[in-house]
Parts: sequence; C-alpha cells; structure tokens
Amino acid sequence: MAQPIPLDLPARDPLVELQARLSNAPAEHAEALLAAYDVLQSLQDSGVFDLIRGALGSKDKILEIAVAQAASAESVRAVRNLLLLFKMLGAIEPDVLRTFTEAGPQVLKMMICQPEPAGLWRLLKDFFWNRDFRQGMAAVNTMFEAFGRRLNDGRQDRPC
Repeated sequence: MAQPIPLDLPARDPLVELQARLSNAPAEHAEALLAAYDVLQSLQDSGVFDLIRGALGSKDKILEIAVAQAASAESVRAVRNLLLLFKMLGAIEPDVLRTFTEAGPQVLKMMICQPEPAGLWRLLKDFFWNRDFRQGMAAVNTMFEAFGRRLNDGRQDRPC
C-alpha cells in the first residue's frame, strides 16, 4: 500500500514579508520617494502643516462656526438660490445655451473694438434694416415681457 508523502510547509509570517518589502521599497521607488520628500518640504516651507495643525487643534471651534453659518438665513437662501439656478439651467436646451454662450465673447470683443457707442442714426438703421438686430431685440423684448409677467404674478404674494 502507498505511503503518504509528508508535506511540511514552513509557516508564513506576513510580518516578515512586509518587512522585506519595506526594506526593498527605497531602492525600488527612489525617484517617487524623493519627489514626495520635495512636496513635503514645500508644504512645510509654505506653512501648510502649521495651518493644518492649528485647524486640528481647534476643530471644535471651526465646526461650531461652520454649523452657525450653515444655519443662517443667508446660507439657506443661498442654497435655495443655487437649486433654482440648477433647475433653470437644466430646463434650457443645450443648443440654445450654446448659441448664447458662443455669442457672448463675440459681443464683448465687438464692444472693446468699438469704444464709441453707436449713434442714433446707426441704431435706427440697424433697427429697420438689420435682421439680426431685430431678432436680438425681439429676444430681449420677449425676455423682459416674461420677466414682467412673473413680477406682476408674484406681487400679491410678496410683502414689500
């Protein structure tokens, strides 16, 4: 009958393996370690570590100030306003917004290149014969109309 072959595996010591990896790490990662030391020294020189140490030392006071500010009426209004702005941006079609954002830099460049404001004759000429001008005026007029309508709708509900 066959005899079993004895298999004696040495016990693995993970601590010894980690120690070996740690002792080889400086040679394997010398460039990365030197870069990390440079970053640490820059942070020390600029006082970032002192700032962090101070913040950790007074964490209770910082937390108290942050909570007080977050509970203020201004902070609540700011969060609500941000939510409304996000909702408004989400309602705008990206193609429409792209048209507006691409026109903005062109308009600013034209304003800088033409430091003199347009005269009355130029404005009248543009109003009667420049289709782009009329289109822009119609868009602004529509925006003011909708804005005015919303202002009138909300007057009954809001105290002055």
